[in-house]
Amino acid sequence: MIRQAGINDSRVVAELAILLWPDNEVNDLEKEMINSITSEDGAVFIYYSETTPVGFAQCSLRYDYVEGTESSPVGYLEGIYVKDEYRKKGIGKKLLIQCEEWAKSKGCSEFASDCELDNTESLKFHLQVGFEEANRIICFKKNL
Repeated sequence: MIRQAGINDSRVVAELAILLWPDNEVNDLEKEMINSITSEDGAVFIYYSETTPVGFAQCSLRYDYVEGTESSPVGYLEGIYVKDEYRKKGIGKKLLIQCEEWAKSKGCSEFASDCELDNTESLKFHLQVGFEEANRIICFKKNL
């Protein structure tokens, strides 16, 4: 079962998100999820296996340029995660579809995402669920 997260779900989502982004702090992720849940330009969906939360997807509207797109706003998959033991069952695709439907309801005609260059598992998922690669980039910075 998939349900759109409400404010009371922020901790549950943060505990899933820390499995995706382990270099973060769970409290920081909870704040981020609260912002997404309460924003008109964001949404979070949770997948439950019976009563156990096993996956989530976080999506948003992006108004700035999104690589490979031609419209604005663009629906954007900010993060998606399914616990290992529940993978290969179509849960990620179902979560993605919820995000796409949410973006359509917000007037979007395009949906985008990204992943790290070396994240082959994420790349494979994106291609399997219908994304096409728009570009590969390496970002640079320097102190002034």
